[in-house]
Amino acid sequence: MTKIVNHWIGGKTAEGASGTYGPVTNPATGEVTTKVAFASVEEVDAAVAAAKEAFRSWGQSSLAQRTSILFRFRALLDAHRDEIAALITAEHGKVHSDALGEVARGLEIVDLACGINVQLKGELSTQVASRVDVASIRQPLGVVAGITPFNFPAMVPMWMFPLAIACGNTFVLKPSEKDPSASVRLAELLAEAGLPEGVFNVVHGDKVAVDRLLEHPDVKAVSFVGSTPIARYIHTTASANGKRVQALGGAKNHMLVLPDADLDAAADAAVSAAYGSAGERCMAVSAVVAVGAIGDELVEKIRERAEKIKIGPGDDPTSEMGPLITATHRDKVASYVAGAADEGAEVVLDGTGHTVDGFENGHWIGISLLDKVPTTAKAYQDEIFGPVLCVLRAETYEEALDIVNASPFGNGTAIFTRDGGAARRFQLEVEAGMVGVNVPIPVPVGYHSFGGWKDSLFGDHHIYGNDGTHFYTRGKVVTTRWPDPADAPSGVDLGFPRNH
Repeated sequence: MTKIVNHWIGGKTAEGASGTYGPVTNPATGEVTTKVAFASVEEVDAAVAAAKEAFRSWGQSSLAQRTSILFRFRALLDAHRDEIAALITAEHGKVHSDALGEVARGLEIVDLACGINVQLKGELSTQVASRVDVASIRQPLGVVAGITPFNFPAMVPMWMFPLAIACGNTFVLKPSEKDPSASVRLAELLAEAGLPEGVFNVVHGDKVAVDRLLEHPDVKAVSFVGSTPIARYIHTTASANGKRVQALGGAKNHMLVLPDADLDAAADAAVSAAYGSAGERCMAVSAVVAVGAIGDELVEKIRERAEKIKIGPGDDPTSEMGPLITATHRDKVASYVAGAADEGAEVVLDGTGHTVDGFENGHWIGISLLDKVPTTAKAYQDEIFGPVLCVLRAETYEEALDIVNASPFGNGTAIFTRDGGAARRFQLEVEAGMVGVNVPIPVPVGYHSFGGWKDSLFGDHHIYGNDGTHFYTRGKVVTTRWPDPADAPSGVDLGFPRNH
């Protein structure tokens, strides 16, 4: 019997009423294992209504109440991390260790939310004028929504909702319809932790559900992570409807390797950053820029390491890379490799014909490595979102930097060098929101914010960290003047000596 994933509204499972379902596939086998209910406009409205009603009390709840629930949720999440990782592997395909890492990074933001008390402290200036004080405070927005991608079905939602609810908001999540089970399990654990009904809701679906959240008058803010075209659409549409928006888009992350770099360390980093999670992450390194005469040696070291990666089902402990999410996506990724030679690239490794014995119907693709890729090639210009690494050549640091800064994307970047001065110049001169120095995937820890520049971010706030707290609250300034109690009207004795 096919499993059915339903919505979570008002603290309990809500069976799909639209009659429309989407298939959820095990990427390792190609088999449809689950059906996910797609929400109608009315079902989205029901989730928003439940969140709005819950906000009446949750928005006034104490910080102690909120954080105590989040502490219990954190303990439950930690206890069930293997179970959640298994759900991710079954529907996304990533290997179990990678899925466990995803849960761990989500836990970082739960940790941050558990300590939200410090971040929500206001400011007070006394005696700005005679008997006048000014205070700045932050208050929750109300109902907020999150729209999240398939590549991190647990981590990205946890980049959003723990901070949002810790700040006193209520939340409606629209996760990817390709791997929806992890989000529902998180909802169940929140309920087990004691979160009141309606504070956290999950609606599944497609553009119908997304568009309703973007236009609903009771949704005050929208967080999104996904591709650049959709991020731009989310930002434009939600902003036009008067909502606060943070929309994180796509990427083409570059890694510069200078002639003085440790080439073994650089090759290790390039392989893990390009092919980890099958390249299906917005912080993957998809372009290496080799500077000077080191290019041939670096490419050979990358090739040697890449050929040893074991590809197989995510639930096989020996697998180092799993399949891609869908057959359609696999075919799209393969098309970039197939056309690379005609666009001037040298195909060092071609993984497009890869299969796994016993799992021939899975969404498999092997490791691809393209060298001497021109900047005009589609494999360089587009976000491929698969295990394809492009190597570009540059004669000088300045030429390499120009290549990076000419990209319309500005999510993450890295430099490998032993020269502190070169690294310092790069971190100041490169046009990207996250920079790694001898660190290939510079995803910030939870108490620093994540976000890119240019076409990688639409909106004024990065996600989580201090930016996350500011995004999910709005400021208010209170100016107060109180008369001195000694000036109380005659006949009222407050026990203070009279001034006259």
